[in-house]
Formats: sequence, structure tokens, C-alpha cells
Amino acid sequence: MIDFNSLDAAQKVFWIIAGSASLVFLIQTIMTFIGLGGDTDVDAGPMDADMGDMVEDGGLNGVFSFRNLINFLLGYGWTGVLMYDTVSPMWLLQFVAIGVGLLFVLAFVFMFRQVMKLAHDGSFHMDETIGLNADVYLRIPAARTGRGKVQVSVKGSVHEIDAITDRKEMIPTGSQVRIVEVLGNDLLRVE
Repeated sequence: MIDFNSLDAAQKVFWIIAGSASLVFLIQTIMTFIGLGGDTDVDAGPMDADMGDMVEDGGLNGVFSFRNLINFLLGYGWTGVLMYDTVSPMWLLQFVAIGVGLLFVLAFVFMFRQVMKLAHDGSFHMDETIGLNADVYLRIPAARTGRGKVQVSVKGSVHEIDAITDRKEMIPTGSQVRIVEVLGNDLLRVE
């Protein structure tokens, strides 16, 4: 057991940082697992608006967050605690602790970005149907004289969408067609 009162001032600081950062990290982790874990970015003032979507572009937005501050303090504090007796002088220990703290931040940012790559955008956009083959669900009248329906599979889900054709003859139910144009939010032109 460590007697806190007998420690040097620098050791006490490392222990306080390590303990506090560990407690906050534990709380953040629990909150994340129960669905309450959000993260807030540091407000950069006028630059904040310019940094908007830079995470995807490899920018620094998302690096300056409370969660990453805790990650840095976690690496810094525990490195100081564990290496206090083995690394001297103090400036070298500080340098090593800061380096490990930065490595913790980089590791967590890297892991977060890898996890975000696994996210799947399941939203459907009509433009994604152009060039795809579709099955005629309800016959399509000839020469744009009425609407029929086609079924098309996009990103693993089947969509029924109204369709028209420029062909001179009607396209019967069960036929295969190719989508050539999107006309509005709910209409396709097929051939």
C-alpha cells in the first residue's frame, strides 16, 4: 500500500491526474455502453464554423475534445506514476509522459475512425437506381401515357417505384427493364 502523504509533490500530481482521469474514463465508458455517452468539442470561436466537417478530411476537428483530454491525461498520469522511480531527470519523465499521453490520443482517434468506417449508410437515394435493372411490378403504359411500377434492389433492400417509358408499346408485368433517368422524387424512366 502506498502512503500518499510520504510521496514527493510531483508523484502526488501524477497520482491525482492518473486517478482522476481513470475515474472520468470509467464513467465515460459506462455512459457510452448505456447509450448516454456523447462528446463535446472545444469551441474554437470563429474558426469553429470553418472546421465543420474536417474529421472526414483528416483535419483536427474531433481531436480537441473532452474525451481526448481524458485520454491524454490517462496516458500522461499513469506513465508518470509507473516510471517515476526509473526515469530521471524530471524533464525527461515529463517528456516521456507527454509523449505517451499524445500516443493515447492518437490511438483513440485512430480506433474511433476505424470504427466509424464500419458505419453503414442505409439511406436510399433515387439517383442510385440509374443504370440498374428492375422488374416490372405493374405494367407500364406505352409512350408516357401512364405510370406503372418497378421493383429495384438498392443496397440490399427492394423498392417499389413508379415508372414511365418512351417505348411505343406497353411493358408487361414481369418484364426486366433498365432504369435510365430519375424524374422527380418518385418517378423513373425505364427502357
